[in-house]
This record gives sequence, C-alpha cells and structure tokens, in this order.
Amino acid sequence: MLKLKSKFDLHRDVVSDILRKEASVCRVKEYSGAVDTRILNIESDGGILYSWKGATGTTRIGKYDSNTKQNKLLYTFDKQVCVSSCSLNKEETLLAVSLAQNTRGEERLKPISKCLTLLIEIHPINNTKVLKAVDCRVKVQFLHSETDKRSVLESHLLLLTEDGYVDLYHVLLTRQEGYRVVMANPERLSKTAERIVEDFCWLQWDGHTQRLYYLTHNATHTQDKFLMRCVQFYLNHNCEIVLELPLELPANPFHTVKFVNLGFDHYHIERPEQELVRMEVFTNRIGSMCVCYSQPLKDKQELIYTVVLVHKDCSKTFRVSLGGDQPPQKATQLHPLFIPIGYYILVYLQGYFFHCINTRQQELLCHSLFLSGLDVDSGLQGQSANMTVLHAEEESSGSLLDLASGRIHTAELSPAYLLQILRSDTPRCPSSKTDPQRLAALHCLLVYMGNDPNLELKIIEWLCDNVNAFESFDQIQEFILASLYRISYEKSLSLDKVLPYSSVFDKKQCPCCVTMVVLFVCVCVCVQARSLQGFWSELQWNTERTKYLDAVPNPRYRTSHIKRDWDKLRSERRPSSHMNHMEENTKKVLSMVDTWCLGKTLELIRHMLESVWLKHKLGPHVLCFTQRGSPAEWSVFHFMFRILEATRGLCLPLPPGYHTLLAVFAVRCLPHHTFLQYIDHGVLQLTETFVSRLMTDLDNSDANERLKFSILKRLPEPMEQTIYHMWDHPVSSASISRDYVRTLLEKHNKNKGFAFTSRDKPGFRPEFLPLTYLAKILSDIEEQALNPFEEQENVDARFVEETALKQTLIQLGFEEK
Repeated sequence: MLKLKSKFDLHRDVVSDILRKEASVCRVKEYSGAVDTRILNIESDGGILYSWKGATGTTRIGKYDSNTKQNKLLYTFDKQVCVSSCSLNKEETLLAVSLAQNTRGEERLKPISKCLTLLIEIHPINNTKVLKAVDCRVKVQFLHSETDKRSVLESHLLLLTEDGYVDLYHVLLTRQEGYRVVMANPERLSKTAERIVEDFCWLQWDGHTQRLYYLTHNATHTQDKFLMRCVQFYLNHNCEIVLELPLELPANPFHTVKFVNLGFDHYHIERPEQELVRMEVFTNRIGSMCVCYSQPLKDKQELIYTVVLVHKDCSKTFRVSLGGDQPPQKATQLHPLFIPIGYYILVYLQGYFFHCINTRQQELLCHSLFLSGLDVDSGLQGQSANMTVLHAEEESSGSLLDLASGRIHTAELSPAYLLQILRSDTPRCPSSKTDPQRLAALHCLLVYMGNDPNLELKIIEWLCDNVNAFESFDQIQEFILASLYRISYEKSLSLDKVLPYSSVFDKKQCPCCVTMVVLFVCVCVCVQARSLQGFWSELQWNTERTKYLDAVPNPRYRTSHIKRDWDKLRSERRPSSHMNHMEENTKKVLSMVDTWCLGKTLELIRHMLESVWLKHKLGPHVLCFTQRGSPAEWSVFHFMFRILEATRGLCLPLPPGYHTLLAVFAVRCLPHHTFLQYIDHGVLQLTETFVSRLMTDLDNSDANERLKFSILKRLPEPMEQTIYHMWDHPVSSASISRDYVRTLLEKHNKNKGFAFTSRDKPGFRPEFLPLTYLAKILSDIEEQALNPFEEQENVDARFVEETALKQTLIQLGFEEK
C-alpha cells in the first residue's frame, strides 16, 4: 500500500563513518569493536543528532547533515553517560543535553538526582552550565528561527519536564576575538527562564512550524474533559496561545506524561499496554489540522480511534473489531500508527487493518479506503510498535523512523497498489463489496496523484476494460468529477465545499465503505491569535466557511437540481424562448469566467476517446457506412454509450462531433430497427453531417432505401429540405419539385398588383389562355426566385418539369394518382 524510499540509514550514513574515526583514534587500520550508536533527536532542518560510546570509554555526540550528507563531531564527554534528550541550536554553538543518572555501583550511594540537564558551549571553549537537576525526565529543544545564523547573538531553549511544566530560557550570546561565540552571562540563565505552560499530561512539539501542543484538564468541566492548546512561537521569539480545542478522553488517559516528537529517550521504558490513549496532531500549509487519537478496548477486543478534522469543524470516530491472527491479549496492547500523507491520514495496525482517511471530504466515507486481514500490505518491514512517525515539512509524503534498524523512510501512497485495487476482484469478497474500495482508490489516484499523465492513461485503460457500471457508482462519472474537482480545487481552495466531487451524492443510498460504527461529532474550535497570519488565518477561514456552508441547505452542487430543466431543453426540437433566454444568460456568465476551465470537461472526454481509439487500433475505415462493425468497434461503441450516459447524468456537454461519431458506430454495429429505436428514444441524435454522409455513401438497395426513408421521417423540417438535395432518388426530386412550386406560389401571393402583359417571348403559344396566363406568371416569378437546381449535380431538370406537369394534371383532376 505504501511506496517507501530510503532517506537515512544509521549504519550506512553514520556507523561506517564512526568506525573510521575510531580506527584513527586507536591508530589501527580497521576498528573491529562495537559502537553503541543511538539516534537522539531530529531537528527541524533535518539534522540528525546521535550519540555513540567509543573505544576510549567516552560518550560522543555527533550530527548528520541531511543536506550535505556529512557527519560532524559536536561534543565528547570525558566518561560514558546516558543521554536521554539532546538539542542543538541553529548556529551550532550551543548544545543542550539531559543525562539520565547512573545509579549503579558506587554512585548508588551518592545523593544525586535522576536527571541532569546541561547547556554546553561546543565552540570553542566548552563551558558547561547546569540548568536542572531533578528527579523527573526533562526534554530539551531549541527554537529555530529563519534568520541569518551568523548575525544571531541569542538562542532560546525549551525545557519540558515530566512534572508537567515548560520553561523558556533566553540565552544571550557574545562574540569574542571576532569568531568565538559564548554565553554572555551564564550565571544569570536561571533568571531568564519564563514559565509558558503548566499542568499538562501530553505534549507535542512541531519544529517546522515552531508550535507546541499540549493537553490539560478543563477546569470548567469534570475530569474526563480535556482541553488541547497550541502555543505559537514567532520570529521574534514571542509566543501566545492561539488555539483551544475541547476533547473527550477517558479518565487518566496516560500512564506517565507523554512527549511526542521531542527526540528519543533510550533509557525510559515505554509501556504501551498501560497507555489508554495515543494521540498526535498533524497540520499542513493550506490550513488543515487533524487531531488523531486511539483507544483500545481490552474487554471487547476492539479499537476505537478518532480523527478530529479541525479545519472541517467535525470529527470522525471509528470502531474496529480486531479479528486478526494475533493473540487477543497482544492485540489489546497495540496502538495504530497515524501517518500523514498529503491530505490523507493513514491509520495502520500491523496484521489487522489499514485505513486511508480522506480529510478533505468528510461527507462520504466511501472516499476513505479500508483494508483488513490478508488484504493489508503496508510495505513496512519492521514491527509497527518500533515505528515512529516524523512530522516532516513536506506535504506530499510522511516520514517513518524504524528505531530498531535506525532507518528513515519517506512514505507515499503506492499508485501501483491502488491500480491493483481497481483492476482485480478480491477472491474473498463479491464485486459489490469491493466497489467502495475501488471508489476510494479511484479518487485517490485522480485527485491526489492525478497530475501524472501516464497514471491518468492507465486509469482510462481500466475504464475501457470495465465499461459496465458498478453496482455502487458510475466509474466514468467519477472519473470526470474527480478530475474536474482536482483542477478546480488547485485554482481555488474555497470551492471544495460546493464542488460536486462525486456522483454518489445523487444516489438514494450511499455505499458504505467500512464495516464499522462511525460517529460524527461537532467540534468547537477557538482560534485566539490577535493578528492571524499564515496557517492560522487559513485555518480560521476554513472553519468559518464550513460553519457558514453547513447552515445553508444543500450547499454542494447536485445535478439532480437541474436535471428536470436539462431534460426538458434536450427534448425540445425547436428552441423555445425559455431555452434562448437560458443560452443568453449562459453566454453572459461564461464571458465573465476565466477561460482556463471552459474546455476541461470536453478535454477529458476527448482524451478518453483518443485512448480507447488507440487501445483498439481503429483507423479511418470505421467511418465507412458500407461495412459492418468489428468486435473492436463494438467495444468502442459501447464505451461511447457509457460516456453519453455519464455526461447526461451529470448534465455536462459533449465535444463537437461526438453525436455524429456515435451515430456512425451505431449504423455499423446495430441492426437497422434497433438503430431507429435508439433515435426514437432520444439516445442517438441525428446530426446534419451524419445524415448527409449516410445519404451519399449508402447505395439505394431495398434495405438502405428503407433506412433512408425512416431517417427522413425523423428529421426536423429545416434539415429535411437540406438532405433531399443530397440524395439522388426520384422521391427526393419529387419533393424538391413540390417545394419549388410552393415557393413560387407563396411568393406570388405576396406580390400584389401583378399585371399580365401581352409581350410574349419568342416561341410563346397563346392558344390556351388559362394555361398561358399560369405559365406567364410562373415564368416571371421564376426569374426572381432562387433556383434550387443550380450547382446541384444529382437533379434531372427535364424530369422535374415532367413531374411538375403531372402534378398539375393530377391537381386539376385530369389524371389519377
């Protein structure tokens, strides 16, 4: 399910370099001893801090630069120590460490604290200042600001303690001898401390955005009510609480104070079986924020997890039965991994289930992919209990650290796996059960990864191979809507609440994607910043827009709202005043709309047609009427009908020439009587291009004559007159003659005051005066009327004259029909 790419390997990128350094210290060609190398922290710039115990009995701290791929020795202790927390300032002049005190041996008798926190000058003097000596765990973390590190003469350090408070130290620096940067007043450090958080039970640091999230009891409610707050640090290192979010959690959710994304303590034993709740917060730049937490139920062998969509002002709670292959007692000790990938949150519990939640569209759960049991294949090699999710700055991929192996992977959704879900049925499930999985996979491919033209081509090939609509959704409609949604959403984020991103909205019963209980809970979001900037302004805008649109009935566009008017207009052969009015309004609206979006639906359909045409290797011979259609043409014809049904259901237009091409395929593939029934039921439309080609290309055999007569009867009158001129047949000539005489007489009736003159043309015979009078009138009018036979290759003028005379005799009663 996941596509993993190696980003860092502790043995490859660090240990091999350490062995070379140890060999140099020991003055040997190759160092064969063991080095206990451990990852300590990952700073916001991607630098990885680590420690190792070398051959000389000392503990050293180094940094791996992810940009230059180089290692640097930062500091060497004069003995072996247990580093439980570590952080480096951006200027790389100060190193903060927390040491877990060794209580074994002789030191057990000394009155020492369990944790010693130091601030060390690493260049050039190595002065050391004790910040804390307490009997609880202490985490250290420098603030990083986007400034020129050469000009900065101050650093800011967070001390976060297990006792439930956070202090901020402001460390002033001074430059000596032009290059030495040291602490200005190390003896006054304690006086610079500022208490910014008190009484928390859970805390998470986000280094890329310089935010601190923490959970505290809500004093106005009972003890099972909690309040999550966010402290935002700004470039000037001022900070303020910018968010408050109430959460309902079980009483005493954490066995001990929980630190998230604050390095790795190898001397503190985590006990997942005692954790009632595991919680993390994920954000991205476009103003989305998700709070995820899980709670295993030991008695019922179930897992409950909640994803709070702060930007949507709602939350989703899922209940999953753990019916996997793991022993029941072991299953209850596990919490799932929450992995952010783009706007998806992946909930993964190894051996049990994989849930890919779409955080952008919360209305339809069928847009969230759920796999369980043997279908779960995450691509992760290690145990999920050893995996840690790193809060990376990239929006499109998440990072995973396997502490056991020391490897960091960037994780993305695998398009190959999603295509496999589209193409194959699950043997253990009927097709109707896999439809929601296909729907979720299709939208993930089109909306999340749809900018890849090669991937779009593979999806179109899948559409061609599955022309029949699935039980739960129309895959062609979903392809069109999802593609248009991606294009529109990239242009304007504010449209996502009103855009029609799925055709399932118009179904009476929406398909259910996951066999679990889903509870929707409203969330109260309070953004408190005085001057909102960046992410917080986007988050506030998202939540306010959501609240406004939720108050509007049916804010999202649905084709069912205009389907009745659309069908009425499509059934009218002659444009009505109402239709003309709508067309004029449409032109005015489109004239004010940016032209980037006007042809996108037509382009999608053209792309589908082009792909299916190439897939079946069709050539120009398919446009000939004289041959019957091949199986390949039948497949293309069927696919074009599915496109026609899909676009009509969505009230969307078709590209020019589509109806003509479809009618050509229909003539070649269908029996004539079936073809005519399709016309009568409005499925096929007779275009002038198609009918003219049919009249000229088909011969006048009995079957073809019957087909042509049937088509002529179904044509609107203006098109019928045009088509008669193109068919070389006595019936068309007779019709032309009748229309010609009718035109002459109608014109004569309008020409009042006409007088007969005795001037005759040479050869004029006046013996029968009534006929002479009629002939004279017709002759004079003929000079003024448009001759329909000019430049017409297929009209016999002599035959027309004889036909006109015969028709006159019949009308006068001298001859019978």
